[in-house]
Amino acid sequence: MEELIEPKNATLLVLITALAVMISGNGPFSLGQLPQYDSKQNIKLLSAQTTEKQSQPKKPLQDSRTVPGARSVSNKVTMFFKVFSLLLLLCLSKLVLSKNSYAETGCYPDLLEVGAEELVAGLESGAWTSVDLTKAYIARIEEANPVLHAVTEINPDALSIAATLDAERANGIIRSALHGIPMLLKNNIATMDQMNNTAGSYSLIGAKVPRDATVAAKLRAAGVILLGKSNLSQWANFRSSNSSNGWSAYGGQVTGAYYPDMDPSGSSSGSGVGSSIGLAFAALGTETDGSILSPSSVNNLVGIKPSVGLTSRSLVIPISEHQDTVGPMARSVSDAAYVLSIIAGKDPNDNYTEAQPFDTPPDYTQALNFSSLRGARIGIPRNGLPTDQTSQPIIDAFDAAIQVLKNAGAIIVDNANFSAWDAYVADSSAPLGNSSIVLDADFVSNIASYLSELTFNPNNIKSLADESNFTHTFPLEQYPQRDTAVWDQSLSLGYNNTDYRFWQAYQFTSYFGGEGGVLGALQTYNLDALILPTDYSPGLPAAAGLPVVTVPMGYYASNSSVIKSQNWGLVEVGPNIPFGLSFMGAKWSEETLIGFAYAYEQRSHIRAKVKPYFTPNTQLGDIIEK
Repeated sequence: MEELIEPKNATLLVLITALAVMISGNGPFSLGQLPQYDSKQNIKLLSAQTTEKQSQPKKPLQDSRTVPGARSVSNKVTMFFKVFSLLLLLCLSKLVLSKNSYAETGCYPDLLEVGAEELVAGLESGAWTSVDLTKAYIARIEEANPVLHAVTEINPDALSIAATLDAERANGIIRSALHGIPMLLKNNIATMDQMNNTAGSYSLIGAKVPRDATVAAKLRAAGVILLGKSNLSQWANFRSSNSSNGWSAYGGQVTGAYYPDMDPSGSSSGSGVGSSIGLAFAALGTETDGSILSPSSVNNLVGIKPSVGLTSRSLVIPISEHQDTVGPMARSVSDAAYVLSIIAGKDPNDNYTEAQPFDTPPDYTQALNFSSLRGARIGIPRNGLPTDQTSQPIIDAFDAAIQVLKNAGAIIVDNANFSAWDAYVADSSAPLGNSSIVLDADFVSNIASYLSELTFNPNNIKSLADESNFTHTFPLEQYPQRDTAVWDQSLSLGYNNTDYRFWQAYQFTSYFGGEGGVLGALQTYNLDALILPTDYSPGLPAAAGLPVVTVPMGYYASNSSVIKSQNWGLVEVGPNIPFGLSFMGAKWSEETLIGFAYAYEQRSHIRAKVKPYFTPNTQLGDIIEK
């Protein structure tokens, strides 16, 4: 049965509002009158109406005269409950409104799950400071890193930045909704500070950039604390044919937190693990083909892979200008929407952003609508699903997710298939298909362009050939145990993305993702979005630069058999390892997809149903009460 109200985070203020209305004689509440949370103003409002009401039959009035003394008893009972409610109201008000309420109760929010709105509420009330938050996250990183290797370095300036932001808040200066909140950045997003930007290679340690990457600059200007750099699959998984997800020479091997030696997926591996177990509020990842979506999926996260051009790639170490994008990885759709609202927008240093159809990007938190799925036409491209036995738990969870969407009012259009699917699969499987040519040729051009912007280049790396030579001769790069086959193919191609052969290949891949893929299915079946398990969703949207939002959908049963990767023995399938559901759409449809993902998330609550095997112990109370 469809739920009637939006299950927002319940807080004591909601209860206080409810009790106040009871005391005033205007209660009890109907479902349509429950207090609702205004996430934009951090206040609770009593709604006069909801978008989803249930009419209740009136009960026949009882004549109190038929029971002697009934009116007197009723009045006494009513008075008792009013007095009791008033006392409870006063107690709850003290807990909520006191700056020391968390300390008094000993109940600080769990950093494994806490979201932006609760973190901000604590900052506003003075229950904790940004310095407290930063210290807590640093302590959690120091606990987790010897086991999971998710973070390559902590910003040496993080605490001083936090103190500055605390002072601004004390003086009434609030830069954004995330003022004073710490985040991690993938270690291919440049910052002009004491942190390195290496893509996981020793060749770029000590290299300097002329400015922050635009997405980092936007976060910094919004008052977000750039807490540190997260580990990644080296060179965003664009070096080796035989390496492992989450390994980099500089950062070591990331492992997931849901099973020992778990494959964290990649390439935004550390961002996925770090966000999932609360090493920061959230993290930025990058994606060329699956590098936000896949690690978000297996680490029980929400990941937003934006349209190519919605977020700037300026001073982000690239693979492909035609497919690269930067997006948030967070523990909820709401938190991811807050981050995307900050980092989206045009940038003169990335001309792809000029294609945005708006001068000012949307506030994506406005898309957080519990009723978003009602009447939405959602397609299922069945020919994009596998049939092997290993995938059956994912397919079973997918079928359950479809039912959730139906119950939420979505119109499910089955067999909304990709017309070019078979051709795409054949091309992807070819030794040098069109998809490979696009990435290979782009990388030759794009990496040289990034290197040319460095203001200090300690190893004089100016091209892919230079980087390959360094990797072959520097022992810590673990060559040849981890080969450079991807680079070898790029260099042997003999041309870059200015060659006509590149453009021929690009026309094919654009067709695979566009008319023959996602866009064609959307148009043919008159759809608002397509859905697939995230394990099978990244390729076609990547080829056409289209947006995808993944949200937790399920996890392997506790008695699942363990399946390890062939080369390095990481656990790919095993007990409690999560997987996600992807919503795919047309370019610039992030608002729509966020709304759908939110409506599904708020009904399914999958993230809360499975816990990591490893989490840090440090909590805010450990820092504040020292």
